[in-house]
Amino acid sequence: MIPPSFIQDLLGRVDIVEVIDRHVKLKRSGANYAACCPFHTEKSPSFTVSPTKQFYHCFGCGAHGTAIGFLIEYSGMGFVDAVKDLAQTVGMTVPEIVRSPQAQQRAEEAPDLYSVLLQAAQFYRSQLKQAPQAIDYLKQRGLSGEIAKRFGVGYAPEGWQSLQQVFPQYQDASLNAAGLVKQNEEGRRYDVFRERIMFPIVDVRGNIIGFGGRVLGVGEPKYLNSPETAVFEKGRELYGLFQARRAIRDAGCVVVVEGYMDVLALAQAGIEYVVATLGTATTPIHVQKLLRQADQVVFCFDGDGAGRRAAWRALENSLTQLVDGKEVRFLFLPDGDDPDTYVRAHGRAAIETLIAQAEPLSRFLIDGLRADIDCHSSEGIAKLIQMAKPLIRQIAAPMLSLLIRKELARIAGLTQQELDAQLEISTTIKAAAPPQRLTPLPPSILQTLLELVIAEPAAAAGLDRNDLALGLSVSGIDQAELSALDAVLAALTGASGALQLGEAFRGSPHEQFIRQAEAGAMRWQDRALETEELAAELTGAWQQALDRIRRARIGALLEKSRRGVLSEADQAQYRALQHTLNPGAI
Repeated sequence: MIPPSFIQDLLGRVDIVEVIDRHVKLKRSGANYAACCPFHTEKSPSFTVSPTKQFYHCFGCGAHGTAIGFLIEYSGMGFVDAVKDLAQTVGMTVPEIVRSPQAQQRAEEAPDLYSVLLQAAQFYRSQLKQAPQAIDYLKQRGLSGEIAKRFGVGYAPEGWQSLQQVFPQYQDASLNAAGLVKQNEEGRRYDVFRERIMFPIVDVRGNIIGFGGRVLGVGEPKYLNSPETAVFEKGRELYGLFQARRAIRDAGCVVVVEGYMDVLALAQAGIEYVVATLGTATTPIHVQKLLRQADQVVFCFDGDGAGRRAAWRALENSLTQLVDGKEVRFLFLPDGDDPDTYVRAHGRAAIETLIAQAEPLSRFLIDGLRADIDCHSSEGIAKLIQMAKPLIRQIAAPMLSLLIRKELARIAGLTQQELDAQLEISTTIKAAAPPQRLTPLPPSILQTLLELVIAEPAAAAGLDRNDLALGLSVSGIDQAELSALDAVLAALTGASGALQLGEAFRGSPHEQFIRQAEAGAMRWQDRALETEELAAELTGAWQQALDRIRRARIGALLEKSRRGVLSEADQAQYRALQHTLNPGAI
């Protein structure tokens, strides 16, 4: 685990405006910066970045977080990778994380492997310039030098130990650990990639982590991928994602194909929102990454039997990652075509038309279940339901699951309740939701107070948390908001420096309240109040909150008196509270 103190120190050193501006162009808007939100489609900017509070918030979709959170959501990084990426930009070293011996070994190997793989990629690129047969092949496939350069395409020459030209220490263990060389039974080393067009595989931070190689001429296998290493895991990575991120955001869509040349051919045609799996079936991690990047994921497969089987595996591995409001679709090309051949024969407009008409996951799922089943017989219906059961139970999107079950119930001639009983899905009938309000409710006094504490933490130093204790367990006071406020005041009291609350409370019960309050704090900043004015607002809100707590406590004491006699302590507290609220009262 990375120490929280390091996270706070890191966030105190990085500038969130600089971090986000590398990916999304920001413009000054009063005290803050603004842009169209990268996480949803909009025409007017609602995405706001606060340089003083060091967090972002979208008033359209609710996206919110720190520089770490932005990298996680925008680039698809994991938490640790995002922390490491930011730490590298400010020259900080992430403290050692307690790992298993195997993970420790991988971590020790990883830094050297990045350097080794980068040197290998540079060597392969230099070799491409000296390989006219490889250049001719790429030209025949319709690729320009610009596309080859953008994706770092290279060439592994013939010869068993060509890499020795760039790695004089050819016996070094890092070459083997990087998946670049192998060793035969006699102990002789040789290059893994020979006489192949080389496609570097890049992670979300831009590091080369492996290679895919296509044989030039006749040979098997046609495509050869790097083995899994300390930095490369096929089930987690996608070819071309690093290069396609901006195009995916702009299109709101990502197309998943099966081959390196498919990605390059579509990019050559101007369709840049494309990635490829790495010789393995689509995994849930792939789908999770892609749904972070876009609202629509389109899997593109050949229309033959193998393509449809691969599509079904992709469907199965997507179910646990589905989100209501986002789409997974399936596109099957005509027999004999792949994306490369199709786009070269028919052009960009034709394949984008097919992408727009891709089959929704719900239809593909239901049609796949119904295939070869006689839905007019009881036996066929029973088989349909049994086949559907393990799949439907995995669907993570509640509304989509409901709609698919309704359609299955219609096909089976069952009621919704009968089908759900067979699928062993328990449903709770909830009361109808009240009509949606046209305007949001104003923030409660506790939320307003929390917003002001975040907007002007220095002014909160004089607030006494003990005054909040009266509100604990008192009806009429929102206990979750009160607990969040108390936790924030406690954290600010114990902090030795600036505190990034969003990260300090990540994963805690208070996280949601604090992130909402951080968004509200931006509105206070937008009012461009002086420090003294903010402090006055904070003092006023504090007094209102305490008065509300005191009145709630008085009400609780009165209710208690109706049920029995108050203790002397209760009576004393009642008099004290009345005097505080009404100093002139006797």
